[in-house]
Amino acid sequence: MKKLILFALLTIGSFSAFNASAQMAAPKGPRPSPADTVKATTKNGVAIEIAYSQPAVKGRTIGKDIAPYGKVWRTGANEATTISFSKDVKVEGKALPAGKYSLYSIPGEKEWVIIINKTAMQSGTEYKEADDALRVTVKTDKSAETVERFKFSIETSGKVSFVWGDKKVSFVVK
Repeated sequence: MKKLILFALLTIGSFSAFNASAQMAAPKGPRPSPADTVKATTKNGVAIEIAYSQPAVKGRTIGKDIAPYGKVWRTGANEATTISFSKDVKVEGKALPAGKYSLYSIPGEKEWVIIINKTAMQSGTEYKEADDALRVTVKTDKSAETVERFKFSIETSGKVSFVWGDKKVSFVVK
């Protein structure tokens, strides 16, 4: 009888553990900030790829409620945004070897600091300044229209831009 009770408890425990692990592994539905990737090859033959998640403004104020001015921001949502270059490049005139990097920024009302960090695959909140490959400061422009979801674009000229809310930020890759 004791063996039967022990067997029943082990069986129930096994099913409970299996069920719990299956629930943890199951997808939780769509992410609030969907992933996107943009790719382009410049006139100079540099393949650029940016993988990022698209946060939404949702009535918040950029620079205050989200992406606070003067603080390092992951330039997207979820994991760190990644940017890769197939060849050695110059970003706003500063040399950068070919490779895959993470992309952060420091938002500002009139200027944004673009940060290219050597550690590509990391959580968006694990930024370490000591791992920066380069930093450049660019002007903040007003976008032609208000954009709810954060969006990158790459032109064949090498101009990389992102728009969000009424903000547009661009930097040049050659």
